Amino acid sequence: MAHQRELQGLKVLLANTYALYLKTQNYHWNVVGPQFHAYHLLFETEYKELLDAVDEIAERIRAKGQYSPGSFKEFSELKTIPEAKAKLDALGMIKDLSESHETICKSLHELLEKAKTENDDVTQDLILERMEFHEKTIWMLKSHLQH
Repeated sequence: MAHQRELQGLKVLLANTYALYLKTQNYHWNVVGPQFHAYHLLFETEYKELLDAVDEIAERIRAKGQYSPGSFKEFSELKTIPEAKAKLDALGMIKDLSESHETICKSLHELLEKAKTENDDVTQDLILERMEFHEKTIWMLKSHLQH
């Protein structure tokens, strides 16, 4: 049973990572304002890293003997982060992305406990790698919101 909860957690992580990838790319395309260039590049760096993570997470699910979800329908049913909000200013985009990263971090902490219960060192390493990225990204995004 714990094995199934861990796999379900990985599937949710995959869906959330893909949803955040898409949201970040959306904001990369649509950001405007005096800091356009800096935010455009920041969002590009983040969405490229998220795309690589999608592949890693999906391959971990496959290595654990399950098929990875891979459709918008499946991702929509699994994800826990909201869709990109329309017509946000740059700081609204930053705030929305930060909140999505925080949601993923919270689920990563829960998933780490499941992987520890399973003595699954490989999944634990993957989770810790993802936590490092999301925590650093939250710090960087929130730094833009401070006055």
